[in-house]
Amino acid sequence: MKKLVLIFVSFLMMSFSLGDKEIGGINMPEALKAGEATLELNGAGIRSKYFIKLYVGGLYLKSKTKDAKKVLDSDEPMAIRLHIISSMITSEKMEDSTREGFENSMGGNTDALKGEIEMFIEIFKKEIKDGDTFNMVYVPSKGLEVYKNDKLATTIDNPKFKKALFGIWLGDDPAQNSLKEDMMGEE
Repeated sequence: MKKLVLIFVSFLMMSFSLGDKEIGGINMPEALKAGEATLELNGAGIRSKYFIKLYVGGLYLKSKTKDAKKVLDSDEPMAIRLHIISSMITSEKMEDSTREGFENSMGGNTDALKGEIEMFIEIFKKEIKDGDTFNMVYVPSKGLEVYKNDKLATTIDNPKFKKALFGIWLGDDPAQNSLKEDMMGEE
């Protein structure tokens, strides 16, 4: 009987230490795959605008860091996961905010990545619903793989594009400062 209780307690302890992290009612996975690499959740938070919670965003890295510049400049596997939590997000609003994000991330100089930006924005042309997920997974040997609801939507092979995209959340002029801090684990 003691062995059974010990096994049960061990199982409970493992289930609390593994699994997902709850953010705003959404379970963000503690780990994601990027090619052969396993990435761990560096941090996650909620993107809100005008007091409306829009999505939960999480940053996944090979090893945790609080240095956003290091992440942007790195050529290692990494990922950003967005989990939509508002029916207020439409394809048009997501496209507009993404274009604005690239403008801010790149200091207004988006011409060099215009083709890649348009290719990326195509994933938002289809209806976006509450509960949709977008994983932007950077694998150095392949490029940036973009998944909608765990289905590969596109791959963009340009490290400069990865830096510009991740800069939307982690750059000097991020979409939301508090979300950047949360993704960098500065809670």
